[in-house]
Amino acid sequence: MIMVDEFCASHQLEISFVRSLEDYGLIELVFFDQTLCIPANDLPRLEKITRLHRDLHINAEGIDAINHLLGHIEEMRHKIIELKNRLSFYEE
Repeated sequence: MIMVDEFCASHQLEISFVRSLEDYGLIELVFFDQTLCIPANDLPRLEKITRLHRDLHINAEGIDAINHLLGHIEEMRHKIIELKNRLSFYEE
């Protein structure tokens, strides 16, 4: 568990930005010993989102849209692999 206020201080982020990411369902925040924390498994995603926000000035809503589109791309990639495998079965 990583404390939200420590993460925000070290990355120079507003806590409200991290909370808005939770509102969009991009990360999960949990209370641990009465402290708002980020589960360790969400940390790589949060760091990626932080880079998008800081480097490209993308807000939480834009990051949600990007995440949605990346999900669709990943689904299509899997479908293409599946179709290629089926096609190679019939070509042999």
